[in-house]
Amino acid sequence: MTTRPVYLDYHATTPVDPRVLEAMLPYFTEVFGNPHSRQHAWGWEAEKAVDAARAEVAALINASAQEIIFTGGATESNNLALRGMAERLRDRGNRIVTVATEHKSVLDTCLSLRDRGFEVEVVDVTSDGFVDLDRFRAALAPGAILVSVMAANNEIGTVQPLGDLARLAHEAGALFHTDAAQGAGKVPIDVRAMEIDLLSMTAHKFYGPKGCGALFVRRQKPKVLPVPLVEGGGQENGVRSGTLNVPGIVGLAKAAEICRTEMPAESARMSALRNRLLEGLRRGLDGVRVNGTMAQRLPHNLHVSFDGVEGEALLMALGDLAVSTGSACSSGSQAPSHVLKAIGAIGDRAGASVRFGLGRGTTDQHIEFAIDRVVTVVKSLRRSLASSAHSAGR
Repeated sequence: MTTRPVYLDYHATTPVDPRVLEAMLPYFTEVFGNPHSRQHAWGWEAEKAVDAARAEVAALINASAQEIIFTGGATESNNLALRGMAERLRDRGNRIVTVATEHKSVLDTCLSLRDRGFEVEVVDVTSDGFVDLDRFRAALAPGAILVSVMAANNEIGTVQPLGDLARLAHEAGALFHTDAAQGAGKVPIDVRAMEIDLLSMTAHKFYGPKGCGALFVRRQKPKVLPVPLVEGGGQENGVRSGTLNVPGIVGLAKAAEICRTEMPAESARMSALRNRLLEGLRRGLDGVRVNGTMAQRLPHNLHVSFDGVEGEALLMALGDLAVSTGSACSSGSQAPSHVLKAIGAIGDRAGASVRFGLGRGTTDQHIEFAIDRVVTVVKSLRRSLASSAHSAGR
């Protein structure tokens, strides 16, 4: 039997926590009612579970339960926030502002809105991946109605100053949305203190089930109501029709509860392991460069580039480590990451870049194994390249 590689790709997805699975199981076979069937106990039980879940998900980001709309994941939430609010606010203006390092579910949606007559401004970032504040202010020209900036980058882990960005957006008269797929459950997010109007999240990024997510939609000061993308039953206050995925919603809520209570300790553990990984790589190799900043970074993220190594050869040689070059949602493309292009890490650096995503299952032994394997492989590849260059020069 083939040994499975050590999993260090927790940005792509996470396993369902056993505690989450335990909470979900009864809602597949025992408490299986439709929460919208309000004529009998089967529906009431399911509705009660959904109401409790809504409150628990809200607690993760300091929202109210009535402000949570359940969706199929962050991509749907991003589409609902951007498309729905663009249509809702069209009579006030047509300018949408986003950032060059956003996830494709935001960038592609904005491009689609541009095709429909909206003006879209894509703001550049600094070499550390932060929003360029001068360009951000300039982009908030008259007519700006909606701003979308991700909470934490899915490739280089940079955590944006959401509160500052939201305040600037509001001063310009625009609403502020954040894609928190990577940030929710990993770093503290307070939609009240940060003045966030819309926030997207997905369960499978923080140990919940795939196919279930949520969109926070502010209900006061101001009240926000996107135009629905899916119609038919009027569920979720008419914003997202369709029978709710009760087991998934229960799992999302349990995952949110665990993250809320365990986040401080888990963040400290992840940061320590991440720093140990970086120190080990730098101790064993020269030419190791960090993409992004170490100061405001997701605790479980390390994205590094190795000089003098070809990227595809490096990943192929690291077959016993489950790592990636960047977003799993853009897999299959051999083109350099748009995030690395945006921060100026292109050419050789982009080609030899690896994203390490640590998680609950990551141990000290996994980190030591990763250090040993990467150091060994990079040294071997560099020797091979040097030998080939020497032979070619004869």
